[in-house]
Amino acid sequence: MSHSVPDLDQIGIKAEPDLADQFRREVAHLLGRSNLNFPGAQPVSFSSRHLTELQRQDYYVCEKTDGIRCLMYFARGEPDSDAPEIHYLIDRKNDYRFVPGLHFPLPEDPTFQSYHVDTLIDGELVNDIYEDGSQQLKYYVFDCLVLDGQSLMHRTLDKRLAYFKEKVLKPYNAMYSKFPEEKQHRAFAVEDKSTQVSYGIEMMFREIIPPNEHILKWKPPAENTIDFRMRLEFPVLEPDTDDEADGIFEPYPDYDALPIFHLFVMLNAGEYRHFAEMYVTPTEWEDLKAMCVPLDDAIVECSKDENSHWRFHRLRDDKNDANHISTVEKVLESIEDRVTEEDLIRLAPVIKTAWKKRQAGPSSEGKPRGMPPSVNGGVKRKFEE
Repeated sequence: MSHSVPDLDQIGIKAEPDLADQFRREVAHLLGRSNLNFPGAQPVSFSSRHLTELQRQDYYVCEKTDGIRCLMYFARGEPDSDAPEIHYLIDRKNDYRFVPGLHFPLPEDPTFQSYHVDTLIDGELVNDIYEDGSQQLKYYVFDCLVLDGQSLMHRTLDKRLAYFKEKVLKPYNAMYSKFPEEKQHRAFAVEDKSTQVSYGIEMMFREIIPPNEHILKWKPPAENTIDFRMRLEFPVLEPDTDDEADGIFEPYPDYDALPIFHLFVMLNAGEYRHFAEMYVTPTEWEDLKAMCVPLDDAIVECSKDENSHWRFHRLRDDKNDANHISTVEKVLESIEDRVTEEDLIRLAPVIKTAWKKRQAGPSSEGKPRGMPPSVNGGVKRKFEE
């Protein structure tokens, strides 16, 4: 099975600015925060220094699917309307999209008519593509922040996921088990994302993640990516006699030529610094133009090839900004460190011993921390700071 990135605009209806702002305030209130920015935790690239961290602090690991990071807000609709429960996906631009056809009944309700509200879960929307070519849109949940108005942020990740599975996923699956014909009406399937404690790394590699080098992205340099703002610089032509005959007397850009692809990183909001150039062949340039989308000033995800060239990976139309310079520096550190799958598997017994020692002690320190997947594509492991 492989994965592809879905189009959010084909799944949900974007809320108007005033409504989106209202929802942002509601979500902030549920989380007990005043900041109205995107409420999800931000991932940090794994580097060699985290090998020590794994022995000192417990983490969970999970497969990194190549989808779109979204939170889902279970909001209150109009009580006496046809939609007393409404569901919105929150993308990393902090846009809200209404998704019809979702229903999450409360546990121990044989009628399945009740529903959750004031709930916030974190996950990733993915198109699963199977060997026979069929596809299924899924929302993989890897955290539950608020459940029915009660914040779970003081709980450890395993407890938060246990609440989600028991209170939300179990009745959800029971409903579709009893009424399988209703599956055709849902916008996507909802599943929990399989997680393992950090010393279960070998199981993650050997059993959960298919042995396919194209989706295993455990820190080979070429698979560590950075999101840049790209700006195109076309060569300038001096007007010739034909141009002058057409009334053109000033130099003008040659849009038929291969441009220079400048890559910028963010220093502060609205402030960018030139970082590098993206290497593009003429054939790749034709492929980019064939996408028929604006390319100048776009956010592009790039990886470094064996010749240290930054190469195009994909457009990030789900993001408004390039990576901050601090994130870029951490990704570069990860590229230089070259932590491999073998390094982690070799260290797994040491991590397990340290974990068991902590669990046997009286201290409550060292409880597992959440490790959300990266949205940079692949199966790269990330750590929450």
